[in-house]
Amino acid sequence: MKRHAPGKVSWKSLESPRDLGSPDPIIVRVQSLPARSQFIEHSHSWNQLVYAVAGVLTVSAEGQSIAISPEQAVWLPTGTKHSVGSLMGAEFRSLWVAHDACPGIMPEVSVVEVSGLLRALIIEGATLSSVDDRDYANRVVGLILDQLRRARTTSAVLPWPKNPSLLALCEALYADPADTRDVDEWGRELGMSSRTLTRHFEQEVGMTLRAWRLRLRVFKAIELLCGDAPITDIALDLGYASASAFIYMFREEMGHSPLQYRRRLGGI
Repeated sequence: MKRHAPGKVSWKSLESPRDLGSPDPIIVRVQSLPARSQFIEHSHSWNQLVYAVAGVLTVSAEGQSIAISPEQAVWLPTGTKHSVGSLMGAEFRSLWVAHDACPGIMPEVSVVEVSGLLRALIIEGATLSSVDDRDYANRVVGLILDQLRRARTTSAVLPWPKNPSLLALCEALYADPADTRDVDEWGRELGMSSRTLTRHFEQEVGMTLRAWRLRLRVFKAIELLCGDAPITDIALDLGYASASAFIYMFREEMGHSPLQYRRRLGGI
């Protein structure tokens, strides 16, 4: 089995676009993020909803770094310093929201669940242009703002470390979630005892390596389900011995089967 060894973390830095103007009240940014690319840390004089319709994003803000799936988004209030990237690539559909367009909406950095309606509205909002019917465009914008006010926060995110050794470990597991090395083997790979690795990982990430790997497999499954790979192939890529074992895990964690989730993505 191919194993990915931890190595030097190398990401391509991207500049945040500066030619889109200020949101009045909303701008929907459309961009394909290449693998291992990230926007350098910056802030805006408006709010931002960080979201991708496909792929997994890594978002760093207020000293924390997390990964989010296409069912989640990160709300960044005006002035929040942040960086956004994607390890494997993503279809970015980010919202810039004018500061005075949404008084009272989430005054702090928050991870929110993206409903099917909000997802559809974001996709539709990305198609609007200055020549479109203004009444229709205003209704779409109004519905997006209403959905943001109703959005539910969630803690079911994938914490992402900043320590170089732990980051390299997590990137290796993300590249090959079927990797079976345990904490003792990873400790030897990284030049530390298993106890030290366990302590550092839990301190920085907030969960055990075992729990993190399970959540990683869920996120990786979500990413792979955005494509057309057979369920059996996805199960094997994630390290499961059978499709049924993978389906059981996914249903337990997500509340529905992989095929049901894939059907929900059909509107992209």
